[in-house]
Amino acid sequence: MKGELLIMTGIALIFMGFLLVFIGTLVSSLGGDAEVEGGGVIMIGPIPIVFGTSRGATIAMILAVLLMALWIIGILLARRG
Repeated sequence: MKGELLIMTGIALIFMGFLLVFIGTLVSSLGGDAEVEGGGVIMIGPIPIVFGTSRGATIAMILAVLLMALWIIGILLARRG
């Protein structure tokens, strides 16, 4: 029962994400002048690949370093206990 609930929640979140992207695109195209900034991180193991524009890339880089630190801490704690 819990597994089915998690699957349905995941599917609902994916659809809500698509809907938000669609609404955001629609609003920005109708709104006229809009500046878009963004950034993202692809984690391959502990190694981050950061991409994006000015502020977005900076925030993504900070989050990537935090994720990398959490990954290393998790590995060390798993080996210890």
